[in-house]
Formats: sequence, C-alpha cells, structure tokens
Amino acid sequence: MDSIAIDVSFALQCFHVLFLALHDWIPLGTLNDVKAVRGANPGGKLAAGTIVSTIPFAIPLGASAFYLGRAYPHWLLWWLWISYCFLFVGELTAWWIPYFFYGEPARAARYRVMFGATHTFLPERNGIRPNTLHVILHAATVALLIALGVLTAQQG
Repeated sequence: MDSIAIDVSFALQCFHVLFLALHDWIPLGTLNDVKAVRGANPGGKLAAGTIVSTIPFAIPLGASAFYLGRAYPHWLLWWLWISYCFLFVGELTAWWIPYFFYGEPARAARYRVMFGATHTFLPERNGIRPNTLHVILHAATVALLIALGVLTAQQG
C-alpha cells in the first residue's frame, strides 16, 4: 500500500470537512464574506445547511482516520467515491456549468450577494464569477478523486 496516496487522500478529506464546516462561519479576509452569507441564509438555515453538508464527509473521514496506514475496506472506498462524486457533480452544477455554458440569472444574483465582495481571479461569465475559495475547494475535490483512483487501483 502506497502511504503517499493514503496520506494525500486523508489530508484532502480533512481539508474538505474543515472547509464545509467552517467556511461560512470563520472570516478568512477577502476569501469569504460571512456577513453576506448569513444575510442570505438567515436563522437556523445556515446552521442546518452546514450540518447536512458536512456529515456525509465527516463520517468517512473518521473511518479513514481509523484505517490510516492500512488498506481501506471496500465499504469505505465506496462511500468516499459516492460522496465525493456527488460533491463534484454539485460543484459542476452550481458553478462551472452555469459559468461556461448558460446563464442562470437567479443563481448569479444570489452569488453576487453572497460572494460579490470576495477575492476572485476569473472573469465574469454568464453573470457568475467563481471566487478563489470555491476554486480551491473544487481543485481539492478533483485532487481527491484522483487520489481515490490511485487508492482503488492499488487495492484492486
């Protein structure tokens, strides 16, 4: 078992869980705008969204920690593949498909409210401008899927 692939996979899982749990709550300078996100998601809606979006990734992170340094059981690899593929499809649907292919005015308006003051390096297209923090998350998701591919091939 290649410990590098396991270590990279585990580190990326940690990043994802921390990101999902904290990015709407902890100010990160110009990378996020917690006031704008809270304004767009009032009351317990933001807390509920954070919990619901974090749990499917926190559970396999705990299992990955338990099996760290050993081969992951098949159920854990399946859980990781399914959850991170769903996350990636969600990222594509929420950001990249509207950005590259067609406008969604309501989504673009919501993103301008929540992310309009955040750092970005990409030009606006179809009313959407992916912010730097989400681009980092999406790149980490792709990297994790690659690491899972390596792990799956090694264990296959």
